[in-house]
Amino acid sequence: MRQIKQRRIVLSLIIPALIFILIFFLLPLFFIFIESFYTKTGRLSLSRYIQFFTNKRNLFIYLRTIKLGIIVTLFAVILGYPTAYVISHAKEGKRSLLMSVVILPLMTNPVARTYAWLIILGRFGLINQSLKALGFINKPLRLIYTENAIVVGLLQLFLPLMIISLVSAMENIPDDLEEAARSLGSGWLRSILLVTFPLSSDGLILGATLVFTGSITAYVTPAILGGTRVLTLSTLLHQKSLVLMDWSGATIVAVVMVLTTLILYILLRKLRPNVI
Repeated sequence: MRQIKQRRIVLSLIIPALIFILIFFLLPLFFIFIESFYTKTGRLSLSRYIQFFTNKRNLFIYLRTIKLGIIVTLFAVILGYPTAYVISHAKEGKRSLLMSVVILPLMTNPVARTYAWLIILGRFGLINQSLKALGFINKPLRLIYTENAIVVGLLQLFLPLMIISLVSAMENIPDDLEEAARSLGSGWLRSILLVTFPLSSDGLILGATLVFTGSITAYVTPAILGGTRVLTLSTLLHQKSLVLMDWSGATIVAVVMVLTTLILYILLRKLRPNVI
């Protein structure tokens, strides 16, 4: 009887959240998805998707967005994994301090964080002025409105999500396992590869999913650091919906973004057993 009451309490707490997600998230996505298959004459067809992917400009923007997402995710893993390992193995007081430093950027508005890069990467920004003062360059470098600028901005934006996901996974790994591996002859690096890495794969997959999906759907950072020279799916969506008033084209872009994130998530989940 007690377990039945507990289940009822849990269900009573979960159901309102599920209803909210269904009404305000899943249903709108479902209607947009269905609408994308209808032509102007009201017939079901894949013609809009065929037109999107056969258009060289749209295909180039799509592949560029995927490329930027992969690059940002790889850098987030390379920088985030050792950082998360150090934080998870630090003492309690130092761990709290380091986590505060990681979380602090998330408390700052993304627009403000992105605009800060204009001061650093701009034509008369910190980097160009420093290089010019040191005599390395005669005229300013074009650092802004490039793919590299977008990568830097997105990495700064989403790296904390990777670190937090990995720290949460690593904190649940008993320290005795690494010590046992080392006592059996494994070195520090080998014990990490054979023990810590497989057991933290859930956090790695979650972090990679958050970083990649956030990178390919982010709008503010590509819009500010890429401008109209470096379009991504998100800025293309804005251009089609609010500039060109091409609502059917904007619908296709939106659905393509959602499907891409879902496909990536499914692929990452299927890769998980191979990692472990």
